[in-house]
Amino acid sequence: MSLIKSISGIRGTIGGCPGEGLSPIDVVKFTSAFATFLQRQQPNKRLTMVVGRDARLSGAMVDRLVVGTLMGMGIDVIETGLSTTPTTEMTVIDKHADGGIIITASHNPKHWNALKLLNAKGEFIDAAEGNEVLRLADSDEVRFAEVDDLGTVTEDFDTIDAHIKRVLALPLVDTEAISKANFRIAVDAVNSTGGIAIPRLLRALGVKEVVELNCEPTGHFAHNPEPLPQNLTEIASVVPAKKCDLGIVVDPDVDRLALVCETGDMFGEEYTLVSVAEYVLQHTPGNTVSNMSSTRALRDVTESMGHSYSASAVGEVNVTTMMKQVNAVIGGEGNGGVIYPALHYGRDALVGVALFLTNMAKRGLKASELRATYPNYVISKNRKDLTPDMDVDAILRKMAEKYKNERVSTIDGVKIDFADSWAHLRKSNTEPIIRIYCEAHTAEEADALAKKIIVDIEGLM
Repeated sequence: MSLIKSISGIRGTIGGCPGEGLSPIDVVKFTSAFATFLQRQQPNKRLTMVVGRDARLSGAMVDRLVVGTLMGMGIDVIETGLSTTPTTEMTVIDKHADGGIIITASHNPKHWNALKLLNAKGEFIDAAEGNEVLRLADSDEVRFAEVDDLGTVTEDFDTIDAHIKRVLALPLVDTEAISKANFRIAVDAVNSTGGIAIPRLLRALGVKEVVELNCEPTGHFAHNPEPLPQNLTEIASVVPAKKCDLGIVVDPDVDRLALVCETGDMFGEEYTLVSVAEYVLQHTPGNTVSNMSSTRALRDVTESMGHSYSASAVGEVNVTTMMKQVNAVIGGEGNGGVIYPALHYGRDALVGVALFLTNMAKRGLKASELRATYPNYVISKNRKDLTPDMDVDAILRKMAEKYKNERVSTIDGVKIDFADSWAHLRKSNTEPIIRIYCEAHTAEEADALAKKIIVDIEGLM
């Protein structure tokens, strides 16, 4: 069993003893701690919170615990039922709520679930706030409401439709161009709520035909839910077989977007943001942001158009914080997460789909042709296992010193920028390992750089 307590939420496996997984007792414990945190921010106000969930098997059980706990804390709840992470974020904004909880373990397998915690802006809470929630969970400071002060529940199961309407209303989303393109598109929603949201969005955009794969939100994931190439063999064969123009894949909570070209080849999860950003920059000049482990292609595209690119520490909250600092018009993460501030500050596969299809329709290019217009990079992902007694921070400091003549950043582990490649070394928060991401123009070059970095680390151990 596993229970991982982080700054933005709590995730764990279902079952087992309290404290060893995400048991009902743990759900109540952390929900009430978050409620207490929000109440202390506004001590004289009766709060309202939004709750939404993905379709995983434990979702209904966890949802009832979360809603009941919030009611017990004297908080009014807007229950949205089956939803997506970006939809829940949007609902917090639209309903002027004081916070929200998304019940989803994102791309984790079906036996996992999690509580993701949102502030009144519909954004993930930051590190300091998350640490205070964790402190409250281990304290005796939580107090439940008296009977006359219990919270109420309002059901609103139309929030996905409201989200879609907001996407359609964006000036850069052109439904007429998409409709005229007569697209045939396949969708793999891995049996979660993307199966509700994405086909509905596509039809609203004017897509001619939608081929649905694994779109029934049963929670019985048809394959590993992380949208990586090795897990997407079914849609990769269906797209060319059905003569589709594009394949769309989302993870269970619909904040990551992966695309499949008409050939059955992957567009590349790293390049979802690159393509959307290029389109946005053509119409809205401004800066871009992604995290340090994302492809350099975004920087290249941004600078080629005369704008400025910035790299943040890994993590959505770090990306959005930097986006606000540099007034970025588009940003996100290389895992297929598109953040478009004109809609909201959250990774959103729905807005990513709408902007990508508009770009594809306006340019009149096939997906493979569009992909070929971008600088080509390949990322190699590796790890170096250490012993528990090793000082990982000391190794990272020595690596930074070793490469001090290159462009080195230490805001999140060690990022070493070379002329035609980069390496990013980060320690794990849960295991004695160093994760090593390297990018170059070819897979062979990226793998060779990774091997060199690993040899360097071994020499410092």
